[in-house]
Amino acid sequence: MSVKFPITLLVTSAIVSGVFGADTPQSGSAPAGQQSKPPAASSQSGDYVLGANDQITIWALELEEISQKALRIDASGFITLPLAGRVKAAGMTVADLERDIVQRLKKYQRNPQVTVSVTEFRSQPVSIFGAVNTPGVHHLEGKKTLIETLALAGGLKADAGYSVKITRRREWGKLPLPNAITDPSGEFSVAEVSVREITEAKNPEQNILIMPQDVISVPRAQMIYVMGEVMKAGAYTLGEAPNLSVLEAVSYAGGLARLASPQNARILRRKPGSEQRVEEAINMKKILDGSSPTVVLHADDILFIPLNKPKAVAMRALDTAVNTGSSLIIFRR
Repeated sequence: MSVKFPITLLVTSAIVSGVFGADTPQSGSAPAGQQSKPPAASSQSGDYVLGANDQITIWALELEEISQKALRIDASGFITLPLAGRVKAAGMTVADLERDIVQRLKKYQRNPQVTVSVTEFRSQPVSIFGAVNTPGVHHLEGKKTLIETLALAGGLKADAGYSVKITRRREWGKLPLPNAITDPSGEFSVAEVSVREITEAKNPEQNILIMPQDVISVPRAQMIYVMGEVMKAGAYTLGEAPNLSVLEAVSYAGGLARLASPQNARILRRKPGSEQRVEEAINMKKILDGSSPTVVLHADDILFIPLNKPKAVAMRALDTAVNTGSSLIIFRR
């Protein structure tokens, strides 16, 4: 009897609470201001689908045995509650789980009031790697499109490419994209999506819903480099085009600097399969005046515009003369 008495007392207390209603004073009950109250609404949308390893918190009015208990959904997808027993949670929405618990508690309470809140999302991981600001494993927290999922990773970096690769497990079906293929193992579906076409509304249908265990890879953009006597030396992305003309590259770099020697420009291009580079001399002056055809730059090429040394020496001499003359004028005054 010593083992059964606390359980009998618990059930009896719940039945009395249900029969007389929540407003009827009960002996030994806490003052009204100290009772645990459920929140006005669930903290998550009712259509979130729960899964294994999610953590939920349940509020049940007048049932302190259940209320404010943090519960982890086990690997089998179940939770265990006093009075309600073992409840299947995985695969149910938050709203469905609330209704199921309410039905179970009606045996002990006239009008159960139950609210379920997801406090930790662990059942819908998605891996995002590459040129994003916060790569790693993130959790979907409900239905998310590709763009919304990339936002979870802090968005794309400045050097990110214009396409992303998505890999999906077979259990979620084939990726709903025209270029989707199945890998040789048959376990995964793989496809590429142009982020630019989504953001520019050219192909919004490619902004697909992301599923748990999806892997999103964002490669870095292919780059060309413009160095030397230009206004804005640096790296520039090729975008979706496979190459870039030297005229376009110089334009992106803000044009030639005053002391540039365009007729002595060079392209430094990496040897295939090697870290060494070979030089290719080009006459940018003739390309600029249209007397020679333009030259194409490929990924990882370096366009170098050297300094015109005689012109630089002359300019330094002129600057010195101007500065000396100015000093003399100032001194005479």
